[in-house]
Amino acid sequence: MAIIKTEQVNSHLLVQSMLVNTLPRRNADAHKGTFGSLAIVGGDASMIGAVLLSARAAMLSGAGRVYAACLSTNAPSVDMLHAEIMFRKPTDLTNLAQLNCVVIGPGLGQSHTAIELLEFWLSQNVVMLIDADALNLIAKHPHLAAICKNRRSETVITPHAGEAARLIGRTSEEIQQSRADSALKLAQDLHVTCVLKGASTLVAHVDGRYFINTTGNVGLASGGTGDVLSGIIGSFLAQGLSGLDAANLGVFIHGAAADALVAKGIGPAGLAASEVAIEARNIINHLSSRLT
Repeated sequence: MAIIKTEQVNSHLLVQSMLVNTLPRRNADAHKGTFGSLAIVGGDASMIGAVLLSARAAMLSGAGRVYAACLSTNAPSVDMLHAEIMFRKPTDLTNLAQLNCVVIGPGLGQSHTAIELLEFWLSQNVVMLIDADALNLIAKHPHLAAICKNRRSETVITPHAGEAARLIGRTSEEIQQSRADSALKLAQDLHVTCVLKGASTLVAHVDGRYFINTTGNVGLASGGTGDVLSGIIGSFLAQGLSGLDAANLGVFIHGAAADALVAKGIGPAGLAASEVAIEARNIINHLSSRLT
């Protein structure tokens, strides 16, 4: 295992000054098409909430149009909290020529339908973020990993330690003991930008660069926060950011939102993922006010 010196780690720290000017600009003559169209695909039976959290986070992070596509036959036709989100059947998404990004995985499940959907989208020339069950399917089915590796469009993956371990045949403990090396291996093996979630989330690029996030706290160790992160990064991808910029900006804002909430006395215990999504909007607008 490679030993990374303290000074090397410090040179990779992700800080606000690196990120402000990567934010999508919002000019006065903009319209919803300016800020991209994003689809969230997942939500099998009993897991619809994962898609809702991700879609809401994407909307609150500035995407122009957000579609939610659930596998479950019991999925709602409207989000009563955010009616702006447009629901579609997964098979109907192919009719949306304007999609700029597809996030696939939140609550996707492991069904044959899930495999077919993942295989289809991996084969399309569209920017993608792959999370959760979609990563487990790639780990389980070598042909999906091969398609992912050969994609020509930007791809971001967002595994936690357990998902990363399954993808590269290691244990979770080994991943945690060598996080930078593990994230870089995933990025290079799959030709992606890899967001290795956890304390000090790490973003690794296929070209060998990596960054260690400096925001966030233990309040993020709760259900649904990963879905929110996928929505935030997906939103930035839809708005035209590169995979690396979207990932760096997304993890920083996600963590900063949790820090801001704790500073207000909300959490860390009981901090809810939906609260993080709302606070992320505040962080984005605060950073946008500092654009040069």
